[in-house]
Amino acid sequence: MPLYEHIYLARQDASAQQVEELTTHLKGVIAGLGGTVAKTESWGVKSLSYRLRKNRKAHFTLLNIDAPPAAINEIERLERLNEDVLRYLTIRVDEHEQGPSAMMRRAERDRDRDDRRGERGERGDRDRGDRGDRGDRGDRGDRPPRGDRRPRDEDGDTATEE
Repeated sequence: MPLYEHIYLARQDASAQQVEELTTHLKGVIAGLGGTVAKTESWGVKSLSYRLRKNRKAHFTLLNIDAPPAAINEIERLERLNEDVLRYLTIRVDEHEQGPSAMMRRAERDRDRDDRRGERGERGDRDRGDRGDRGDRGDRGDRPPRGDRRPRDEDGDTATEE
């Protein structure tokens, strides 16, 4: 059977339990049509690059699926009908990625980085050097003094020469 990676985005308003129930339902549909789900990853709530159906964030879930094309068609049909699902994407792959996905590895790396930050303080103990090479910027003699640089008429509009 072909191998697929399937990712769907659920509304932020949906609880984690509702997203988990939806994932369980999709797994049951796949199993009923002769397929298996090799791995499931919940990536949590993440910000979207742009608004989707008035949502700025969404629950991201990845499924590694080994199933016939009919099973994929059925879960995509169910996701189109479900109001909680904002988007979905299914990609056929030659083999499933072993271990955690790139998103999970990134999350682990970010957690490690936050742990190190906690030991050193918010910004860390990076040495910024003396910074004595900057020097004084001095007076800006070539620029007009701050304030109105263009004359205005009594309405507040910028006066133009005619």
